[in-house]
Amino acid sequence: MKMMARLMDWVSRSAISPKAKWTLAFIAFTESIIVPLPPDLLLIPMALTQRKKAFYFATICTIFSVLGGAVGYYIGYHFMDYVGMPIVRFYHLSDEYVRIKEWYDTYNAWAVAAAGLTPIPYKLCTLSAGAFKVHFGIFMIASVFSRSLRFFAIAALIYVFGERARYFLEKRFDLVLIVTLVLGIAGFLVIKLL
Repeated sequence: MKMMARLMDWVSRSAISPKAKWTLAFIAFTESIIVPLPPDLLLIPMALTQRKKAFYFATICTIFSVLGGAVGYYIGYHFMDYVGMPIVRFYHLSDEYVRIKEWYDTYNAWAVAAAGLTPIPYKLCTLSAGAFKVHFGIFMIASVFSRSLRFFAIAALIYVFGERARYFLEKRFDLVLIVTLVLGIAGFLVIKLL
């Protein structure tokens, strides 16, 4: 717990640092592979302190999260036994790993999109997509869709509601992600029906 408290202190200090956008890019990239901190923890305070740049920060999160996802995919594809599984075991995600395999077998790209939006660690999605040989193009499209939807939804809430959004996000973050996922799927279904 002390390590997590120190990480949270570092995130809070980093949000107001002149190099905050580089820290955000680093966290978004490495969270897709190994780091336990989601970039949302830095995105929220950064967007609150500079609301006009909320969408800029969401763009940074999306780009670097997806790039990190590509690296995670590569690790899973080529080195799952040697690198990926130790990461999965370190975070006690073995049960989730099996569940995601079932999702990939059944839903393919939808599983990637769902994992990218939900509280399931994105690193598990990236490593397992590579390990289960999900088509890389589908993986990347679903990752761009889900990660941008997640980060831009947070940016939009903060841009519109400001400080009030912080309390809502802190209390109902999982609900925001689920509603975003449902709206994204509904949008795809409407487009498919047209």
